[in-house]
Amino acid sequence: MTSVRVSSNDSRYGQDIAIRQFQLTADEPPSIGGDDTGPAPYEWILAGLGSCKAITLKMYAERKGWHLESVSVDVTYDSAIDPDTIHTQLTLEGELDKAQRERLREISDRCPVHKLLSRPLNIQTQLAE
Repeated sequence: MTSVRVSSNDSRYGQDIAIRQFQLTADEPPSIGGDDTGPAPYEWILAGLGSCKAITLKMYAERKGWHLESVSVDVTYDSAIDPDTIHTQLTLEGELDKAQRERLREISDRCPVHKLLSRPLNIQTQLAE
């Protein structure tokens, strides 16, 4: 099981995030009343998806012995269309042929965060006593 702790901090909407030994911050931009002390929650989700895709591709290429030097993933969220859509664009650097590049594109959609965001998900909220 993965566990994260989020607690309000001194800014208007800011949140302190504890993940294992890491201390992070989330907030909202000034345009909606936040202090912009950290990425907004949507941005954290997009960052999680992009980093998961990149890590998955690096691991896969390493196992295959392919020469994937670096991966960049541009991730955008579009709520102006129905249904809401997340767009990802992969930039793959290295000596890869067309078939390898296409296979890596396919594999990127198999990363754990992509799978999590693509399937029905049950979120249960309880009050602490």
